Amino acid sequence: MVDAFCATWKLVESENFDDYTKALGVGFATRQVGNVTKPTVIISLEGDKVVVRTQSTFKNTEISFKLGEEFDETTTDDRNCKCLWRETSWSTSKSETTFVRAIKDGKMVMVRPTTLFFSVVQYEGLHCKTRTLTKL
Repeated sequence: MVDAFCATWKLVESENFDDYTKALGVGFATRQVGNVTKPTVIISLEGDKVVVRTQSTFKNTEISFKLGEEFDETTTDDRNCKCLWRETSWSTSKSETTFVRAIKDGKMVMVRPTTLFFSVVQYEGLHCKTRTLTKL
């Protein structure tokens, strides 16, 4: 299933992002920059790891991980967190950040639930490639 996400994605729409980041305690100035930033996300498989590169005029980040294994990440807004990517359902709490990604109508849709609302962003595929998923 990861192979469906292996592509270059450009942000085309974002809903409730400011409310989402405010609920996480992100400062005003960082939220304002985040509200106007249109990142490109590049997802690829490199051996047995998934690599996610996020590029924008604000900040570039890269994470590399194995599905189902916890890892440390510093988010774009400089929060340190433990992350776990998996292909299962999710639960939410105020202290937890959850991203749910899906492919819908050729776009990568990312939903970020909180206890009060959902933040939804959509990315349009720029350079989609079909890949065969190797066993992780």
